[in-house]
Amino acid sequence: MDVDLVVPGLYCLRPEFGQAYLWLDGRSATLVDTGIVGSGPAITALLTELDADLDRIVITHGHQDHAGSAAELRAATGAPVLAHAGDAAAIRGERPMPPPVLLDWERPLFDSIASNVPPNPPCPVDQEIAEGDVLDFGGGARVLSIPGHTDGSVAIHLPRSEVLFAGDTIANVDELMLGVFNVDRAKAIESFRRLAELGTEIACFGHGDPLIGDAGAKLRAAAAKITG
Repeated sequence: MDVDLVVPGLYCLRPEFGQAYLWLDGRSATLVDTGIVGSGPAITALLTELDADLDRIVITHGHQDHAGSAAELRAATGAPVLAHAGDAAAIRGERPMPPPVLLDWERPLFDSIASNVPPNPPCPVDQEIAEGDVLDFGGGARVLSIPGHTDGSVAIHLPRSEVLFAGDTIANVDELMLGVFNVDRAKAIESFRRLAELGTEIACFGHGDPLIGDAGAKLRAAAAKITG
């Protein structure tokens, strides 16, 4: 697993597929997403290398490349898993994730990825989070409900450091763009535009490199180009 230092205290983790992020407050670590199943040992090894204790696992949504290793990391570290109620049942294994409504150009890409990403093992969700919740890391991390990619997608915004974890609502693959494979494209566009209005210097995505420096202006420019 490749690990990139975004800024001091923030790491981008690149498992076999997708991305996760590790935020450090001293020795207290928060993991935002977990990578696909099997990513756990590399993440626990990184925690050991950094001499950090994992205090929480925040899942931005229930897809395999974001929640796949939640169960193994929870078992290995004892860290609670936090997710929105809209996706919590799927993360627990009580029902499947609703399928996306694919655009024609997305279908071959989806088929090629879906056949190669293993399903999530069921994982308890210890805390269901919702719009307006403030989590105890990064000086107060605000939860924003941003449906569209999935019903239970969330973003995490750290106002003090102006850092945004956008999940898959926004991607930075070749260019800033609306994330693909959405259950409701109109809602996803609305959520993108909402995130673009935040005070953001650093934006972190599930796919593509983080934006470092004046991220909000770049997100607003990209949002202005999106059509329904």
